Amino acid sequence: MPKHFRSLQEFSKIELLGLIDRAIELKKEKKAGKIHQQLMGKTIGLIFEKPSTRTRVSFEAAMYGLGGQVIFLSSRDTQLARSEPLKDMSRVMSRYVDGMVIRTFGQEVVEELAAYATVPVINALTDLYHPCQVLSDIMTVIEKKGPVEPLRIAWVGDGNNMANSWIQAAGIIGFELTLACPEGYEPDGEILAASRKIASRPITLIHDPEAAVRGADVINVDVWASMGKEDEHEERLRAFSRFQLNRELLARAPAECVVLHCLPAHRGEEITDEVLESPQCVAFDQAENKMHIHKAILESLIG
Repeated sequence: MPKHFRSLQEFSKIELLGLIDRAIELKKEKKAGKIHQQLMGKTIGLIFEKPSTRTRVSFEAAMYGLGGQVIFLSSRDTQLARSEPLKDMSRVMSRYVDGMVIRTFGQEVVEELAAYATVPVINALTDLYHPCQVLSDIMTVIEKKGPVEPLRIAWVGDGNNMANSWIQAAGIIGFELTLACPEGYEPDGEILAASRKIASRPITLIHDPEAAVRGADVINVDVWASMGKEDEHEERLRAFSRFQLNRELLARAPAECVVLHCLPAHRGEEITDEVLESPQCVAFDQAENKMHIHKAILESLIG
């Protein structure tokens, strides 16, 4: 059976940190001019029901950077839009490509594709999880702050797919995580409960952003209305007004605190232009690190 990458919960701490270590090594080798060809002769299919800039380009750049090839399929290019059973598509695609990278709405799509695939299936985002992104975020934290286990991470904003994957990472790896979300916009309760059972450090859910950032080594924010929630935009603007990461809120955190944002950013909503452009913000390092993490994942699963 192939090894899939559906959520972080499928992996041990050693495996996750191993992927990050390998991504850091691949990044150094690329900057030194080393040519990678580990996946020469291999092909992945990118199956994207949701639009993407960074995730698509970083996966394509990662695969090409390892010597492989990419076939990109949007929802209009596949039978997903025509009600072909997923199990049929999965078995056919498995005969054409060496791995499938899926960006979709429901986690159940990833699960069913993986159940019938004979090649690795990688979750490039669902409404429930965003595991590859969180690994690249943790890679960035390690580059800037050193080992992540002693750190205190703050999440400020929506309890969305990113928050869910951060919760899983905190439980597996063992760093402290405090999430500040408006009432009614908390992360998935089952994921939170499961991660708390295995966590070695606290995973705390509160509704006060100032309390969350106090003493934080890292502050993480994301858009208030994720893809598919655009019709809730005005309602969310009101609900999240206290949760903007601005100069005043950042001042509540230690001066050496770093700021994460997985992008795209809605400047003036979840984060101000001033904070996004500040030396404390490492959002563009995060964006680069997506490519290196994707390389490590592809190499591990397909190579």
